Amino acid sequence: MLRVILRQVKPGREARLRAWLAELSARADEVRATFVDETVRHEQAFILQTVDGPVLLYVMEAADFDRGREAFAQSKHAIDEEHRQVMRECLGDRLENQPLYDVARNDLRNADS
Repeated sequence: MLRVILRQVKPGREARLRAWLAELSARADEVRATFVDETVRHEQAFILQTVDGPVLLYVMEAADFDRGREAFAQSKHAIDEEHRQVMRECLGDRLENQPLYDVARNDLRNADS
């Protein structure tokens, strides 16, 4: 399954967020270790420039988002605590979004269930 999250970036925090996203890329092995617990297959992040300021576009592919959310909340991985801190520091409100188009191959939709 895919999930797309849009969040406002707090004023003056875009550079910090960009630096953290670059650090995540540099620490990819640590990030991948968290993926096992969180059932994540793939993540991507983008910063979009809008008339209302920057917005983080975060795309995740995971087998079970409920299990992943629980694993992240209870995580003992140091990088997850750092991630929570930076997200609290840098991100504002979540922007509501619903897919207008959502089709997946049936043989893959429940492959990890």
